[in-house]
Amino acid sequence: MKKIYILAVLMIVAAIAILTSAADDMSTYSTFADADASGQKVKIAGQLSKDKEMVYDPQIDPNYFSFYMKDAEGAERKVVLLGTKPQDFELSEQLVLTGKVSGDEFVATEMLMKCPSKYKDEEVYIREEI
Repeated sequence: MKKIYILAVLMIVAAIAILTSAADDMSTYSTFADADASGQKVKIAGQLSKDKEMVYDPQIDPNYFSFYMKDAEGAERKVVLLGTKPQDFELSEQLVLTGKVSGDEFVATEMLMKCPSKYKDEEVYIREEI
């Protein structure tokens, strides 16, 4: 076989491996009930329960932050984030957590936050002018 054919086959195999590993991250959002049932690592979208307690003390453990969140079905659960508390966390509109259930807590290893847009008021103002 020519070297070009071997190189082409290796590139195809590498592309398949990359797409397969990327497909694991393209999951749909679950709920706390789904996470309980599966026991696997899942993504859960929800909103911060601002009336509940948030615990973060960097002197004791800088990689422990706990709070409460409601999922899309309205179920509320304590969440433990294995990381630091993000800046402006209390202002977030929506949270997306990646993790799994451990006992009665959801242990998250990753978190994405949707924060309020600083352009929201300007957008409303522009719409009113038209």
